[in-house]
Amino acid sequence: MNPAYQHTDKEKFLNSYGAFASRHELMDSPLNTLAIRKFEELGFPTTKHEEWKYTNVSPILKNRFALSTGKSRLKREDILPFLLTGKDSILLVFENGFLNRELSLIENLPQGVIIDSLASSRNHDVVKQHLGKYAPMKQESFVALNTAFIFDGAFIYLPVNAVVERPIHLLYVNDSREEATVVYPRNLVVAEKNSSLKIACTYHTIGNINSAFTNSVSEIVTGANANVEFVKVQTENDNTYHISHTEVMQERDSVFNISTITLGGNIVRNNLHIVLNDVNCTSHLYGLYITDGNELVDNHTLVDHAKPNCESNELYKGVLGGKSSGVFNGKVFVRQDAQKTNAYQSNKNILLSDEATMNTKPQLEIFADDVKCSHGATTGQLDSEALFYLRSRGIGEKEAKAFLNIAFAADVIKNISLEPLRDRLMPLIERKLKQGD
Repeated sequence: MNPAYQHTDKEKFLNSYGAFASRHELMDSPLNTLAIRKFEELGFPTTKHEEWKYTNVSPILKNRFALSTGKSRLKREDILPFLLTGKDSILLVFENGFLNRELSLIENLPQGVIIDSLASSRNHDVVKQHLGKYAPMKQESFVALNTAFIFDGAFIYLPVNAVVERPIHLLYVNDSREEATVVYPRNLVVAEKNSSLKIACTYHTIGNINSAFTNSVSEIVTGANANVEFVKVQTENDNTYHISHTEVMQERDSVFNISTITLGGNIVRNNLHIVLNDVNCTSHLYGLYITDGNELVDNHTLVDHAKPNCESNELYKGVLGGKSSGVFNGKVFVRQDAQKTNAYQSNKNILLSDEATMNTKPQLEIFADDVKCSHGATTGQLDSEALFYLRSRGIGEKEAKAFLNIAFAADVIKNISLEPLRDRLMPLIERKLKQGD
C-alpha cells in the first residue's frame, strides 16, 4: 500500500468519525478526541510493520463502510441460529454495535451486579475508572480507532464476592443486508475480589452480498482471587473482516481462562494481551482456527509475567485448507522480578492442502533465573498411522480424515466449561471441516 493510498483511506475514517460525532453523544469526549488524534498520527499498519508482516489490511480499507444509525431491523428469528441452548443465559444482543433491548434478556441478577450496555453506564464510577486504561491505543491504530468511536458495547461489573452462575452471552450481529457496515464494539468487564463469572462473546454477520467490518476491543480486569472465563467465537462469512483486541489485567490469586475460536471471515486478526500483575495468578489461553478458501486468520498473543509465582498455559491449534493462510505469533515475557514462573506455549497446525500456508512464531523473552518455560510449534499433515488404522477398520478415507480433524479440534473445545456453547460449536466445527474435504 503506497502512502498516498493509505492517506486516502485514513481520511475516509476520519471523515466518518466527524459525521458520527455530530449524530451521537460520545462516551467520553476527551478520550474520544485523544484517540482520534492518535489514530490520525498512527495511520493504518502495513506489511512493513513487523507485527503485521503477514496480514495485509488493504482489502479492508478499499471498502466504504456505513456507520449504523441505531435503527433496529433484527427480529427474533434472525438471531435464533446464534443463541445458546440448554442452560438459561443472560443475553445481550447488539445490533450493528447498539444494544437491542427488545431481543436481550437481562433479569434476576445477583445483588450489586451490573450487566448492561456501555452507553447506559457511561457515568458509572467503575466505567470512568477503567474504560480506556488498559488497551494500548498509543501503539495500536485499530485500538485507537475503536476508542475514538466508543459509543456502546457491554459493561459487566461484579462487586466483591459476587457470583454469576448463569452464562453471560454477548451476541454481536453485524447486519449488512442493505449496505456495507462497520461496527466498533467495546466491552468492559470488571470482576472484583472473590467474584466469578463466565462470558460467551460471539460475533456473526447477516448478509453476504455487502462487506462488513468489525473492529472490537475488550478490557477485562480480574480482581484478587477472582475467576473469569471468557470465550470469543467468531463465525462470519467470506465477505467480512474482523479485527479484535482483548486486554486483560490480573490481580493476585486470580484465574483467567480464555478461548478464541475463529470459524470464518475473509481477514481475521485476534490480538490478546494478558498481564499477570500480581503473585499467584493463573492464565489458560486456548485458540482454534479453521480456514478454507482464501481466508486469513492471524493470532497474536502476549502473556506478560510481571510478578512471581504465576503460571500460564497456552495451546493454539489450526486446521487450514484451500488457499488459506494462518499466522500465530505468541510471546511470553517474563520480567526480572517474576521468579518461580511457569509458562508453557504450544502451537499445532494441520495443512489440508498443498496451497495452504502457516506462519508460526512462538517466542520466550525471559529475564528471571528461576523459571520453567517451554514453547513449541508444529505444522504438517494428518497422522498417517492414525489414518491407516482407521481405514483398516473399514472407514473411508474422507470420513477418516474428517474424524481425525474433528478430534484435533476437540482438544481445544473440551477446555470450554460452558456446555451450551460447546454443544453449539461442535456441529459448526464438524460442518466446516467436512466442507473443507
